[in-house]
Amino acid sequence: MNSREFKGSVFVTVMLATVTACSDGGGGSSQQAVSAANERSERVESTERGGSDSSAPGATRYAYFGDLHVHTTYSMDAFQFGTLATPDDAYRYAQGEAIKHPGGFDMQLDRPLDFYAVTDHGFYLGVVRAGADTTTEISKYPSMQRIHNLNAPENLNLESVPTRNFRAFIGAFRKDQANSEPLNAEVQQIMSTTWQEEVRAADQHYKPGKFTTFAAYEFSTTRQDGGSMHRNVIFRGSENLPSVPFNRLMSLDPEDLWNWMDGLREEGVESLAIPHNSNKSNGQMFALATWAGDPMTLEHNEKRMRNEPLVEITQVKGTSETHPALSMNDEWAGFEIDPYIAGGGPLRNAQPAGGYVRDALKNGLLLAAEGLGNPFQYGFIGSSDTHTAAGSYDETNYFAKVGLLDSTAALRGSVPITDNEVEVLGLSDAEESSFYVGSDGRRYLHRSSSAYGASGLAAVWAEENTRESIYDAFRRKETYATSGPRLKVRFFAGHDLDGTMLETADGMSRAAEQGVSMGGDLMAKVGDSPSFIVWAARDVQSAPLQRMQIIKGWLEEGEAHERVFDVACADGLAVDPDTHRCPDNGAKVNLADCAISADRGAVELKTLWQDPEFDEHQKAFYYARVLENPTCRWSTWDALRAGVAPRDNLDAVIQERAWSSPIWVTPPA
Repeated sequence: MNSREFKGSVFVTVMLATVTACSDGGGGSSQQAVSAANERSERVESTERGGSDSSAPGATRYAYFGDLHVHTTYSMDAFQFGTLATPDDAYRYAQGEAIKHPGGFDMQLDRPLDFYAVTDHGFYLGVVRAGADTTTEISKYPSMQRIHNLNAPENLNLESVPTRNFRAFIGAFRKDQANSEPLNAEVQQIMSTTWQEEVRAADQHYKPGKFTTFAAYEFSTTRQDGGSMHRNVIFRGSENLPSVPFNRLMSLDPEDLWNWMDGLREEGVESLAIPHNSNKSNGQMFALATWAGDPMTLEHNEKRMRNEPLVEITQVKGTSETHPALSMNDEWAGFEIDPYIAGGGPLRNAQPAGGYVRDALKNGLLLAAEGLGNPFQYGFIGSSDTHTAAGSYDETNYFAKVGLLDSTAALRGSVPITDNEVEVLGLSDAEESSFYVGSDGRRYLHRSSSAYGASGLAAVWAEENTRESIYDAFRRKETYATSGPRLKVRFFAGHDLDGTMLETADGMSRAAEQGVSMGGDLMAKVGDSPSFIVWAARDVQSAPLQRMQIIKGWLEEGEAHERVFDVACADGLAVDPDTHRCPDNGAKVNLADCAISADRGAVELKTLWQDPEFDEHQKAFYYARVLENPTCRWSTWDALRAGVAPRDNLDAVIQERAWSSPIWVTPPA
């Protein structure tokens, strides 16, 4: 039985047997629950189509889901991981077609996405793929000999995994490059030609109103001591783009990237950059200094925020919302933490401070209070960072990130590795750091891939599925992130919001007109606490909702603080006014078959909320977080399919979730 058949036989059966409860505690059959979810979703979508006032701000906005972080065969590392899928393949996958994984099996979504962007690494774009092709001029250089025919059919196997060390290859290639001016010219030509191919593929697959693509790439910069500070650059259109994207061969300093983007903007070419994997930056992504180590200035911070309005808060290499060491009073802070520094080599834990988004939001308040502007006033998205051209967003059918290197459960470290596999991989039993030994004596590969997650997606509220409309949603930060499921989330703040906005057909339109949406700024009023509207609907192909929260950060006497408020509970439960927590709704997971509770959770959660501790004199931010009932993590599904117990030092279950972009509240002048 293959993984997709197993998913159908167990998970879908479980979900169809699930009885979900509405936020008011009502229940019913699973079919009734799904129908109710669809009806409510359609009601909100029709509200977003305009209701009685289609001219109101946000009145014609829909929820669209996509991925803005996708690598194909043209990325130097993806090709060395065995990926042959092209940008054309990537866009076909996003529209629902099956494509091949380097491991030989099919990858296919259970439903198409609305938008997708191929973001291959800008430096050495297409060069490694060209070097492996023995018919090209660049393949003749000495460093290329080790990768000749690397991805020929006979070499796409487990035995080839030890040879796929792209960092060693790049080191050798740079030596060739340093001694050959003709090679440098050849590199530039390949990069330019490949970039044109990437833009062509995006344009060819763009179907306004149905499926949106963006010309895009990744700017990859890393400190000498490790720690990634990478950004994906997304262009609004595809005309008049530069012949080669700005990349680390030009400069490692992100500020030089922003200067390049500013220069293009003056010529009418609009773009934005999205930092990602701050969790693996060793505290450097949100450091309170420039790349050169100089103190931040207002000019520097305004330039950063002009060019980087969004941050990727979750992806396969972990979630970057917050860390237990930074948010000790947040019981959900440890979600899908990948603690390791990026950059290869032995696994080293990254410094949390300066590497997580909530911490950065608080530091942004401090910088703004000092008159330096706020360089961290980010909207949120999720994306995958897949290196197989295909995002893996589903815990029940997870195929990981790096092609051949994590193409099996044993390579991902989720099931025990056999002695034969250890021999094939060229590992020595003496290399203790290569293995984790469970309490029962079973041996697993010790790799960062076991900390990876089946995440994530970018969601926007936009008028239509076009480049212009979706990009404009990026710019106004009316975006949110999910860990994979397609939850729908709305978040508003204002002084004139009321509970009827959660009940009437035109409610969301009125909330948008009379308040501000996620990503916006609200000016506080003297003596008047603002209200917040939060609405969420479950993904009917995922678990029911358990609770809805608002995370607050604020400044008080020159110090930044944070607090988590539960604001809506499933199953008719009420928030405790002292602890600000919902009681446990009793939702469970049976690890024997990953079945979930059949009588717990909500199709929809919604509330009108006021901060019980609001102080109009404090600068603050608020964002919503919506949690599903617990479900099996992908590693548990791997173990279940293999007929073994889940690895004892990995989370057996997780709570999928969504995060809205923040709303910032400014004290009255």
